[in-house]
Amino acid sequence: MHLVSDNLSFGYPGRPVLSDVSLRVSARQRLAVVGENGSGKTTLLRLLAGEFDPSGGEVRRVGTVAVVAQELVVLPGQTVGDLVDEALADVRRTADELDRASAEFDHEGAQLGELAEIMARVEHLAAWDAERRADVALTRLGACRDLTRPLETLSVGERFRVRLACRLAGRADLLLLDEPTNHLDREGIAFLTRELVEWGGGVVIVTHDRQLLDDVATAILDLDPSIDGRPVLYGQPGYLSYRFAKNQALHRWRQRYRAERKRAAQLAERLDQSYEGLSDEWRPPKGSNKHRRGTRARIHVKAADRLVEKLEAEAVEIPPPPPTLHFPDLPSMEPTWGAGDPVVEVRNPRVDGGDGRPPRLDLPGQRVVVPAAGRLLVTGANGAGKSTLLGALAGTVPLDRGYRTALSRARLGIVSQEGVHRTGSPTEDGHVPTGFDEYAALALDLLATGALDPSYVVPVAMLGVLSEEDLDRPVSELSVGQRRRFDLACALLAAPHVLLLDEPTNHLSIDLVDDLTQALRSTSAAVVVATHDRRMQDDLHDWPRLDL
Repeated sequence: MHLVSDNLSFGYPGRPVLSDVSLRVSARQRLAVVGENGSGKTTLLRLLAGEFDPSGGEVRRVGTVAVVAQELVVLPGQTVGDLVDEALADVRRTADELDRASAEFDHEGAQLGELAEIMARVEHLAAWDAERRADVALTRLGACRDLTRPLETLSVGERFRVRLACRLAGRADLLLLDEPTNHLDREGIAFLTRELVEWGGGVVIVTHDRQLLDDVATAILDLDPSIDGRPVLYGQPGYLSYRFAKNQALHRWRQRYRAERKRAAQLAERLDQSYEGLSDEWRPPKGSNKHRRGTRARIHVKAADRLVEKLEAEAVEIPPPPPTLHFPDLPSMEPTWGAGDPVVEVRNPRVDGGDGRPPRLDLPGQRVVVPAAGRLLVTGANGAGKSTLLGALAGTVPLDRGYRTALSRARLGIVSQEGVHRTGSPTEDGHVPTGFDEYAALALDLLATGALDPSYVVPVAMLGVLSEEDLDRPVSELSVGQRRRFDLACALLAAPHVLLLDEPTNHLSIDLVDDLTQALRSTSAAVVVATHDRRMQDDLHDWPRLDL
């Protein structure tokens, strides 16, 4: 079993996505893929899985392949049991082959080769244990175990956990995972970590989870731009080792870039002086030999041309660096507010589950207060009510018991766990709204409802979460991570007094997660974060904590 890509490239007309990606993954190797949002991580997985055809290079696979993508398209009527059946189809087929071969085996004249081969495959897949493995994985990941349950009735996170559990139970030779910890709680991540460490085949993981890199990855492939424009493979395991090596490489890159720019400026200055000499210094005294005048002119022209050639030959083409987060200066309160007034609070909150299910949130007698410039870290297992609590604070989830209050003119910036679905429907003239268009439309909507102070508008291009080129594209064409960045930008548009962030690290690149964590610690606005990200929980360990 192995996976090989040689000089892999992919792109669209006028927009390259990946270039010159080479990698090797064998049994018990776990390659983590990192990089900025839009750098091609998900595209690389789809190329490795054979879903896309490369525009250059090739992919070679030996063994069975299982993919867990970020998004799951649900077919009408499809159930949890259908996903289990699909994942275990190869295991069951191999077990059936063994039963058939055993029943037809001729003890006197048959060759043992075929039977031994089938038995080896059954042993490798642990086919006798597949049904139990699937049930255990569903349980440990907090997924739905009702095989008759339609997938349409599950949330995005619940569907993801069902599919992940099925893929783990299938024991494919090559496992390709795209952000596998996004919808898992601490217990689910611990189970996934153990499964991956013990995985007998090869694993490729696209992840932003810094702790998972420490616990699982045997090597890290970074798709971010490098000094030669090619992806960089870091063979030393661990996030801190990767971060140190990358920072050293960036430091050398910047030093060389500054040196090259300085030398280029010096050559350009010499070039200007040479051309100025063409009109002055080369001229001999008046009345001298005219041929001598022409000869010296040619010498100066050739010298200037040689400098031009040298300048062009020694110029260093540096790819543009990834966007850097420029977090805006957010206000903490309005002049009319009292210093001790809670900006937003909920008391005695309860939100029923509906259809006889347990309540989504039930905090009898409790008061959750967000003061000006306050901090709150919300943790808990999947289903404990973290998202519901943030929705109650935001006023988007109605309470079945208790009440919510908020100060007048309080502006809230909200990033929900599943994001905002933007269809990008064309206008009457056929124009498909770009990121700039949708950001402007949101600003006008907030202005119309009084939720935006015109003097506090945050320009989207200033934030650095997306390049202007990406903002000029329809949001529907952006990657999942880039759409998550756009959601963050929209939450900051009105310079909110309170930020309510539900799993803010989901789908974001590692570099942006580091920058965002630092910004949240230092901003003047109040911040409420609900997260399962273990490293972010450690980074925010000194915040007041509500564990549901």
